[in-house]
Amino acid sequence: MSARELVVLGTASQVPTRHRNHNGYLLRWDGQGLLFDPGEGTQRQMLRAGVAAHDLHRICVTHFHGDHSLGLAGVIQRINLDRVPHEVTAHYPRSGQRFFDRLRYATAYRESVELTEAPVDSDGVLAVSDSYTLEARLLSHPVEAYGYRLVEPDGRRMLPGLLAERGVTGPDVGRLQREGGLPGVTLDDVSEVRRGQRFAFVMDTRLCDGVYALAEGCDMLVIESTFLDEDLRLAEDHGHLTAGQAGAVAAGAGVRHLVLTHFSQRYSEPDMFERQARAAGFEGELTVAHDLVRVPVPKRV
Repeated sequence: MSARELVVLGTASQVPTRHRNHNGYLLRWDGQGLLFDPGEGTQRQMLRAGVAAHDLHRICVTHFHGDHSLGLAGVIQRINLDRVPHEVTAHYPRSGQRFFDRLRYATAYRESVELTEAPVDSDGVLAVSDSYTLEARLLSHPVEAYGYRLVEPDGRRMLPGLLAERGVTGPDVGRLQREGGLPGVTLDDVSEVRRGQRFAFVMDTRLCDGVYALAEGCDMLVIESTFLDEDLRLAEDHGHLTAGQAGAVAAGAGVRHLVLTHFSQRYSEPDMFERQARAAGFEGELTVAHDLVRVPVPKRV
């Protein structure tokens, strides 16, 4: 199993269909699990996908429309039923606190897990860990919505040829990495920056500054493409993107792997989404998501 992968639990917009559940996306990232937008039925989809409550460390809700949040009640109760041994943190728009409270306490159950509420009310950093920084950006939708972005800290890649030239071998390599230098040799002399990986999650929104900021330089971009391009006016009126708009954003941002999702039930031909994203100029890896698919985060170049 990849240490970094996206597990797609649901891909429908507004209403589930026979083949698409309400939204739900789990990002596995170095032993951490981030659950995005748990819509109705997420708990069952987790079972089908082999995702356990113990896998969850953060829950990130973009906004409080039902297809992105109705599954919160079941997921939160399952976390407690299974007595998850670690803290779980929930991020969501602060303006929707009343909805979060209602979903968290929708029915009676015994709370046994530390669920930390960390609502979002502005652009910026939400959390910092050893393997990522979690950020949020405001989107443009009829209700307040935020997108999320993970950025891995930059590292260093040791270059064997330069190490050999400088005579750095064995334990001295580790010492050089820890201390930043040895007599006559600096870390910059024998290594180069290894850019950290980046992941972004962009749901219901029109084109706006937040979309571009989230997508910039991402190794993987998960983005809604609710409508096809011929329904652009409908998309704008309802605060959504088309497949062509999503493809153009990804192309302009230098995205390596584009994952299209959140499809309107009005369309029966998923290949059209890929064709329109490609026509907009995107040339990287592309996945038209379907329920229960697993998509590895691209390996570093």
